[in-house]
Amino acid sequence: MKFSIDRDALLKPLQLVCGAVERRHNLPILSNLLIEVSEDSLKLTGTDLEVELVGQAPIQGEVEVGSTTVPAKKLLDIVKSLPEQVEIKIEQQENKWLLRSGRSRFSLATLPASDYPNVEAFQAEIEFSLKQGTLKSIIDSTQFSMANQDVRYYLNGLLFETSGTSLKAIATDGHRLALSHRDIGIALPEKQVIVPRKGVVEMSRLLESEDKEINIAIGDSAIRATTDNAVFTSKLVDGRFPDYRRVLPKGGDKIVVASRNHLKQALTRASILSNEKFRGVRIQLEPGLLRITANNPEQEEAEEIIDVEYNAENLEIGFNVSYLLDVLNNLASDDVRITLIDGNSSALIENHAEEDSMYVVMPMRL
Repeated sequence: MKFSIDRDALLKPLQLVCGAVERRHNLPILSNLLIEVSEDSLKLTGTDLEVELVGQAPIQGEVEVGSTTVPAKKLLDIVKSLPEQVEIKIEQQENKWLLRSGRSRFSLATLPASDYPNVEAFQAEIEFSLKQGTLKSIIDSTQFSMANQDVRYYLNGLLFETSGTSLKAIATDGHRLALSHRDIGIALPEKQVIVPRKGVVEMSRLLESEDKEINIAIGDSAIRATTDNAVFTSKLVDGRFPDYRRVLPKGGDKIVVASRNHLKQALTRASILSNEKFRGVRIQLEPGLLRITANNPEQEEAEEIIDVEYNAENLEIGFNVSYLLDVLNNLASDDVRITLIDGNSSALIENHAEEDSMYVVMPMRL
């Protein structure tokens, strides 16, 4: 194996595929990247057996084709530390990978490419393309509500649902739920799949260009996303996601319309004096006004009052302030609409104008 490549051309796909590599692993080869050199391009593959990322870069000069595996983190650190726009010359000598640039020289240990695991091929049941910006907005609107290391393993991921011409993403950790949908203009069969947390994070990193297309293929056990220069594959979570439709509050007749910015700033200030462990704030509503109070074990107290549109009876309800702030940070419109039933039922929070995302937050007893 022998080739030359521009440092910047190598760094971008290298950073992408290293995201899939697990640093602590029982199999030493999983700390490595699979390097495959053809006549005109370099293919890099990283995997942890659950998620696989493949990146490509053009190569120049004299080329000898071949394949091997090299330590991912060491290679990334070396390439990052080299000056911009330098040429890197690489060749394989027995079981060493020699990397030269200017007066720098590095020798990395290799393991055989034949030992590198391959995420098994899967049969796609659904295939469609959409704008990268559309997929990114769906993921960004929901992923913060995923559970983290919950024993209910099916909550540690993002549910994607196709039906009609709509693509939905739903996440919940049992205390809150985020739902976002977009019409992608293609008739799709009904299907639900759960992409694990790491898969969601790595897929989101692929989405760099707002207007370029990304192709999504969904099978029974895996999902694959393909862009111009990268291929992402992730195994799916084998579990049944809770029926999110049953969680959406129905019959709420108390509607609050508030400035998203004013509400966010008031909650941020009040949260400074909330209990660091429970993060609870009390919200009191009366016609035209919303009062936020927070206190902590040191007997300190914060109070914020903002003007809102509200014409129903007085109401008092408690929430985890972090959950409310997460929602307000991910809504886009100037005004938000909060629909309430009573002081013991979940709140439904949406953009006041568009209805492409909705959030359910369970109340807290204070």
